[in-house]
Parts: sequence; C-alpha cells; structure tokens
Amino acid sequence: MVAKTPYTDHSTFPDPVYKDTVLGPLFDGARDHFAHDFQRIDRAHLVMLREQKILSDDQAGKIAKALLAIEQEIDPATLVYTGEVEDFFFLIEKELKARLGADLGGRLHTARSRNDIDHTLFKLQLRAKITGLLGKILTLLETAINKAEAEKDTLIVAYTHGQPAQPTSFGHYLGALIEVLLRDAKRLLDALATVNLSPMGAAAITTSGFNIDRHRMAELLGFNAPLRNSYSCIAAIDYVSGTYGAMELLFLHLGRPIQDFQFWSSFEVGQLYVPNALVQISSIMPQKRNPVPIEHMRLLASQTFARARGMIEIMHNTPFTDMNDSEGETQAFGYQAFATAGRVIDLMTSFVSAITINDDKVSENIRKSCITITELADDLVRNEELSFREAHEIAAHVAKTIVAMNGDLTIDGYAPFKQAFAQSTGRETKMDAERFAIVVSARHFVAVRDRFGGPGDTAITGALACYRDDVSSLRAGLSACSERAASADNLLQSEFNALPGASA
Repeated sequence: MVAKTPYTDHSTFPDPVYKDTVLGPLFDGARDHFAHDFQRIDRAHLVMLREQKILSDDQAGKIAKALLAIEQEIDPATLVYTGEVEDFFFLIEKELKARLGADLGGRLHTARSRNDIDHTLFKLQLRAKITGLLGKILTLLETAINKAEAEKDTLIVAYTHGQPAQPTSFGHYLGALIEVLLRDAKRLLDALATVNLSPMGAAAITTSGFNIDRHRMAELLGFNAPLRNSYSCIAAIDYVSGTYGAMELLFLHLGRPIQDFQFWSSFEVGQLYVPNALVQISSIMPQKRNPVPIEHMRLLASQTFARARGMIEIMHNTPFTDMNDSEGETQAFGYQAFATAGRVIDLMTSFVSAITINDDKVSENIRKSCITITELADDLVRNEELSFREAHEIAAHVAKTIVAMNGDLTIDGYAPFKQAFAQSTGRETKMDAERFAIVVSARHFVAVRDRFGGPGDTAITGALACYRDDVSSLRAGLSACSERAASADNLLQSEFNALPGASA
C-alpha cells in the first residue's frame, strides 16, 4: 500500500461550491457594475504604456484593435460565469490572448495589478454615484431655500420636548434644516475629493520598476491627481468609510425633520398641510387623510442610514492591506444605499415644494398655548426695569391664568397681567392694554428677534443670501468634478483613437 502524502492534490479549480457562492456572484457584480470602467482603464493604460515607450507603436496598435473588437463583439450583459477563468479581468485577458497570442495579449497588463485596477474601478463608480447624489441634494437645498424665502413671514409653532414653545417662521425653521444639509453636502463633497485620487500605478503594492506615468493615468481617467502613497492606494479604504460616513450622517439628520413633518401633520397639531397629491386614503375609514409619503421618507432614510452604517461596520477591524472585505460584493452592497438615498432626496424635494402651513391652526395653537409670553417678560425687563426673574414670575402667572380659562392672551391677558404686576411690584404698570396686545402678539415676537440667526426680517434675509452663496460654491465644486470627468472621457477617446489600429 502506497502511503499518501499531505501534498497530493488532484482537485481542479474552481471548486463547484466556491464557484457558485463566491466566484459567480463576483463575476456578475463586475459584469453589471464595472464592465465599462474596465474598458476605460484598459484604454488609458494602453495609451500611457505607449507614451512611455513601454509598448511600441505596433504593439499598442494591435492591442487597441483587439480591445475594440472585444468591445464590439462581446456584450457584457450576456456573459455568464462558467469557471473557465477566475474572474472578469482574466476573461478580458483571455480574449486578448486569443486574438493576439499569449505574448502580445499579455503585455497590456505590464506594470499594473488587479489591486490597483480594482480600487480604481470602485472609485470611478463611487465618483459617479456621489456626484449624482450631490446634484440631487443641491436641488433639494435650492428648493428649500426658495420655500424659506416664500415662507419667511409665515408663522409656525416651534416645539421643544414635544410641547409648544415659541412662535417662529416656517422660513426660519427651514433655515435650520438648510444649514444642516449644507454641512452634510460639504462632508460628501470632501469625501468626493478623497475618492477622486487615482490608485492606478500602485500595481500590487509598491508601484513598478517600469517608467510609468501615474499622473497621466489620473488625467486620462478624470481624477484630480494620483493618490501619493502606493501602499495607501491598495490598503487605505477611507474613501469608502468617508463616503458612507457622510451618507450615514446625512440620512440620520434628514430623519429628524421628517419626524417633525409627521408630528406637524397630525390632526391634533395640524399646522402642516399636505396636499391631496401626496395623501392616501383609508380603505375603510372615509375621514382619513394619510400623508404616507412622510412615512416612506422616514423608511427610506432609515434604510439608507442602515446600509451606510453597514458599509462602515464591514470595514471595521479589517487588516491594513489589500483584502476582499472592501472589494466587489461589498461595493455592490453600498450601491444599494445610493439607490434609496436618491429616492429619499427626490421625494423630499417634491414634498418641501408642495407643503403649506395651516395659518388658522397655527393661530389657534398659539392662542391656546400662550407661547408669546416670553416676550412679555423680556419687555418688562427692558421697559419696567424689573429683573428677569421677577418679570418671568409675573408672566408665568398671566400664562397660567389664560390657559386655565382657555382664553386669548392678547384679548384676555391684560387684566390678570395688571393685577399680577401690581401685586409683585407694589406699583402700577406703565403698559396700557393696547401696548400689551402688541407685546404678546406672535408677529411682534418674531419681528423683535432680528438678531443674527433669528427669525426677524433682516436676520432671515441675510441668512438666505448666505445659503444661496454656499449652494453656489458647492455647485461650482461639483461642476468642476463633473467637467473634469467629462473632459477626461473626451481626452481618452481622442488619445485612444490616435493609436495605430484603433480606428482600423
């Protein structure tokens, strides 16, 4: 009996289970998401190798002709993984070798690796997805600014701890939302700057002994520049975590005003009116007006948040090296976050444009809640020379009295105020009933709060102008990225077409 050694291995690649559970899905992902970008990288690398005289004109021309033939004859959408090659990259190389022979067909891969190719593919996809999402966010910002401009004099009840607190304007509320969105958009634009650094030329880890031109590769693919450290190109995944971290924060923050919209549109509060186009009915209760788009915004925002958080958790505790954890299937998982993100932003843009404030309900809620009473205390400090604490106690007594009688502060509040003032100070107030009605009115409350950041006319007008400037700056940054990518596509097409054989 012949003893078996542990080195005897008659298995053949790929193991069928490995093929079905890993290699097949990875191939499908590359086919579905990266086929076009594979072509761009091959073309750019070929142009660079020829310019650097690593390939001759004749070699480059023949490879260019073969690449064109592959693009024209093979529709990636029809490809099915068979296991004959390891992955999508080797399929293309196999096709090149079949047309050109093993020697020439293998020369396109000079001075590069699947490592730098993969991260370049991922960055090209992320760049397109981030720019698309940022475009939608800027449209939402512009819509919100226009709405805030139109509603800067529209009163609402502002709530703290779920209770009526003070009057402000809908424009002022939207300004707060706009400021958060602006910061979130800036974070996403910062993430885009990291994405827009090219890994090409890093090869496996340490670049190459060939005289490659990494800056030229970055230019041909529309990146701002090469990412400097080659180890970083294949190991640093902060372009992934930075992107999805920014998305996670964005949709965490968006969920909060969505919650407010749900609360404001309730029957009991009723200060937000959602038009019929965004309302569904009950199948059994005829009286119901259900603003379910709000729920869908909340749902989709939560799904986006969870998927973005999931991407960061996948990256957690992974080694600082090239590894599959950050690659094909993970990238495809992240794209689901962009899909739901775009739906939320589009829906919120339409929603913000359509909603209005129910002025009658706001007036009634202001009347019932006495939320202008803070200004009475402030006025007593300014004009009656009381301490704020004493003024606060007088105002509190008036508010309790009016709420208990279900009265109207502007109409019914002067008598209890006059009495409380005299009891507290031992003198008569200088304020008459007419002046009292003005001081405790919601319009006056908002108007006198014209400090920097407040809802008063000068403050909110200045803020809206600043927001428009910020959006213009963000749009300029986004446009520069998009224009660079488009120019690079034209440049790459031109340089590739100039190769001998490329147009033959």
